[in-house]
Amino acid sequence: MEIIAEIGQNHNGDMELARRLITEAKAAGAGVAKFQVYSARDLFPKEGNEWFEYNCKTELSRADLETLARECHDHGIEFMASVFDVERVGWLEAVGARRYKIASRSVRDRALIEAVAATGKPVIVSLGMWNEPSFPKFDAPGGVGYLYCVSKYPTDLADLNFAAVDFERYLGFSDHTVGVDAAMIALSRGARVIEKHFTLDKQMYGPDHSGSMTPSELAALSRFRDKLRAAL
Repeated sequence: MEIIAEIGQNHNGDMELARRLITEAKAAGAGVAKFQVYSARDLFPKEGNEWFEYNCKTELSRADLETLARECHDHGIEFMASVFDVERVGWLEAVGARRYKIASRSVRDRALIEAVAATGKPVIVSLGMWNEPSFPKFDAPGGVGYLYCVSKYPTDLADLNFAAVDFERYLGFSDHTVGVDAAMIALSRGARVIEKHFTLDKQMYGPDHSGSMTPSELAALSRFRDKLRAAL
């Protein structure tokens, strides 16, 4: 059972904060520290987007990726990233990414999917914006795992409908609820991977902090995972 601490944009464009998040994620029991790699001006709309300047500030450069990948290596936690364009697949290859994440919004981006598949590495795909009964087809030699996800921020527990989710079919759960109860429920129902946003302080400025788990919540989730593994 694996926990991915989704740092995403929660470093707020501050590499010192990003390093602290990596350190705290490892200390609290996560196996993976995950970031988001994009061109903000290509990915995010400017009009009607109150977070556009923030999105631009949190864009990671190639040098930033090198720093973060090295920091993860030094702390013994896997570096991972959601990638949003073909050019940045090459950046992640250069820093030795072991596998890739395709976010819900990119699930129909064929050029990106083909570029990721061409690396031959494992791919994890969130299906929050996939509304068809069958899973999308990914010709990925390294293998594909799908995460159940509800693309609502935050997600209410009543919106999860876990009774209809087969975690033999899904690899795991990408969690947008507040707190870690939903993640614990998913693990108890058979999820093998939990991905959840991670922050040091829910009061920080930024769109994702309020719905993220803190180090103490991550530690509680990790303890639950370990007890569940022992019980099973």
